[in-house]
Amino acid sequence: MWITFYHQSKRFRKSLNLDDTKANRKLALNTLIPEIQYKLNSGEFFNIENEKKVPTVGEFAKISFSLHSGTRKASTQYDYEICFRLHILPYFGDTPLDAIKPSNIASWQSQLLQKLSPRRVRSIRATFNTIFEDALNDEILEKNPIARVKTPKIEKIEAKAFSLDEINLILSKAQGDIKNFCALGFFTGMRSGEMIGLKWSDVDFKRKEISIKRAIKMGVTSTPKTQNSIRTIDIIEALMPYLENQYTLTGNQDSYLFLNSENSHYYDIKRIRNNKWKKLLKECDIPYRTVYQMRHTFATIMIENGEDVLWVSNMLGHVDPSMTLTMYAKYRKRVEKERATFLMSA
Repeated sequence: MWITFYHQSKRFRKSLNLDDTKANRKLALNTLIPEIQYKLNSGEFFNIENEKKVPTVGEFAKISFSLHSGTRKASTQYDYEICFRLHILPYFGDTPLDAIKPSNIASWQSQLLQKLSPRRVRSIRATFNTIFEDALNDEILEKNPIARVKTPKIEKIEAKAFSLDEINLILSKAQGDIKNFCALGFFTGMRSGEMIGLKWSDVDFKRKEISIKRAIKMGVTSTPKTQNSIRTIDIIEALMPYLENQYTLTGNQDSYLFLNSENSHYYDIKRIRNNKWKKLLKECDIPYRTVYQMRHTFATIMIENGEDVLWVSNMLGHVDPSMTLTMYAKYRKRVEKERATFLMSA
């Protein structure tokens, strides 16, 4: 329960730290509110020594990040810290939380949109929003200023799978580990972070299975995207020769499958994307598509060819087959069948 009152034309709002029940309302009316009135009249309510100093954004952010350090994935925590350090701290770091107005947020967001994508700005907003929500929970603030500013819209990028001819062209043109990397993406549907996080100890050639236990993003090794993403997938026959070829390159080191020039795992998928993937697509004269489209291609081809949706769902690490069906329903093979007819009588 909260109470709102005015003193000398100034509005105050205070939490009573009680649930809104009939008994608590009675307690507030008979005891708590009279106590507040007494403190107002005596001046005790405004005793400077008892007033809480509102922390700055920089000060409270440390508390907020600490609150979530044990529940967030390491990669998410790292990304939030980057968002804060680069895009929030320089603008609001020394500002008290209660001094930030929606107009300040709108101005800041407009500046970000001039140099960053709407998707990235949404991530930065999410970081700042969490800080404000934590401040609300601690009753430092009464309102969250971000809630009053519209979130930037993201234009939906249409997924475009590679054709079989394009897959064959890419695999024929590619050389070295990028060839095997592409085959792994096209023939398993693994996420890019999962691929660069794969170790040889996760590959069982005898059982023809791959255990997916980790992912790497921005140098941070963590568990895959969701709990269901920790899974064991099949090595289909088409992939086997590419895995065997990659084993000749890095298998004797008992390390990650794909290693950089320093014989360490890749820091992030963008290193492969910028140094090898873009160049390969250009050589093949194929319009640029993201690395993620290999995952989309695997799902599309499998669904189009009537593979069991439950199997495809497990390969992708989806929560359940309904998620797979929702995303790829339009690619399901339509079997022609005679539809029922209605017999109408006059």
